[in-house]
Amino acid sequence: MNAVDTWITIGWLTVATFLTRSSFFLLGNAAKLPPRIQHALRYAPAAAMAAIVVPDLLMNGEVLDLTWANPKLLAAIGATVFFLTTRRLLETIVVGMALFTAIRLML
Repeated sequence: MNAVDTWITIGWLTVATFLTRSSFFLLGNAAKLPPRIQHALRYAPAAAMAAIVVPDLLMNGEVLDLTWANPKLLAAIGATVFFLTTRRLLETIVVGMALFTAIRLML
């Protein structure tokens, strides 16, 4: 693939990205999503976050690490328990980071 092909590919990907992201603004109320799809899209941010965070918690390099020596997993479990008991998001982040630091320093 030469330089011209690379720039053509970048151009087409830019156009595709612009059209797909701006289609809701350009079409306005002319395109209505069915209620079932609107309901399903409410879970998209949480699903995307889980897809990013969970592999980082469970993997150590390219190896699945479900042992008690995994500080990320232990901190996540502790932060989850804290959140389920208090329902305080900001404090959960602080507790999770503090647990991760403490466990990492102990191991």
